[in-house]
Amino acid sequence: MAIVKAAFYLCSPALLILGAAAQTSAPSPSQAPSPIPSQAPSTPPARPPMENAWSPKRTPPRAYDAPNRPWWKLADILAAHKGEKSWTHAIVRNRDLEADWRQMAAGQRTEPLMYADNATALIVWGGQLRVSIKGQEPFVAVKGGEVNIPFRLPFTLESVGEEPALWLEVHGAGDVPLYPVATRPDKPKDVPGFTYVKAALMGGDGRYGAADRPYLDYYRDVVTGGQRAGAFMAGDHLFVNNIRGAGIQTPPASDLGHFHFGYDEFWFVMEGNIDYQIEGVPFFTASPGDVVTAAQGRWHRASFGGQPGRMATRVAINPYPRGLHSFQPH
Repeated sequence: MAIVKAAFYLCSPALLILGAAAQTSAPSPSQAPSPIPSQAPSTPPARPPMENAWSPKRTPPRAYDAPNRPWWKLADILAAHKGEKSWTHAIVRNRDLEADWRQMAAGQRTEPLMYADNATALIVWGGQLRVSIKGQEPFVAVKGGEVNIPFRLPFTLESVGEEPALWLEVHGAGDVPLYPVATRPDKPKDVPGFTYVKAALMGGDGRYGAADRPYLDYYRDVVTGGQRAGAFMAGDHLFVNNIRGAGIQTPPASDLGHFHFGYDEFWFVMEGNIDYQIEGVPFFTASPGDVVTAAQGRWHRASFGGQPGRMATRVAINPYPRGLHSFQPH
């Protein structure tokens, strides 16, 4: 019984929800070209057997300290920045990861920067964002596009087209950008707790693995193109996993789902509706563009909501590709 339920809720690479064929109810895919040849993720390994153990559950569970919330509605964030063309809104700050909504006015561009030891993930949700990463051909990411930027690879982002570019940006907790002297000869402005000094860096560039790619146009490649959903990024400190399935009847409240011993987990709703039951939080249904967090130690259960059979996708984001899930024993 527990194994069957796990197929709906777990989000480790060994338990990926298989992608289905294109659905007529899905959002319209972008016609923008993808710079990376389409390729389906490799077949996940067999699911390991579940075993009973005494699992330590944080008591009380971690609180939702600002800016963290169980449910960040995109509509509320957009309303808070009505009339602004460029802005940043922090929504996730935990021990391992940070996430911010960012909007950049058309025609604006960031200067080249990189991060020391952690990758950066982007999920584009509006406008067109030209992404230039060292060693890669520049490409334009559109709504539903997922971007993978390894550590120590300088990158720039440019809002192209007529509308502002809107995206969710995820990187390591406490990360502070580095700026190449070649493109920033003058000393950057210091940030609280850090003073910029000129240094010779040793460690080498980050790199893409054999199964990695800089860009996935999720609506075109998966929703319409039929590729299987699955892990887009699975690095040392950042796991970005697309979990797709058809709407199901809401499980009973007695089914608590699972909890995580050592980390918070959050999700971006990419497609359809996702039902959430999180310990200490009233049951709710999240919509595309919303971000949901289950704080460390809280029982939580995510299920595909909406009309039965209608496809939905949640993008699970946490620091551990093989993170432990502690379920109710059955």
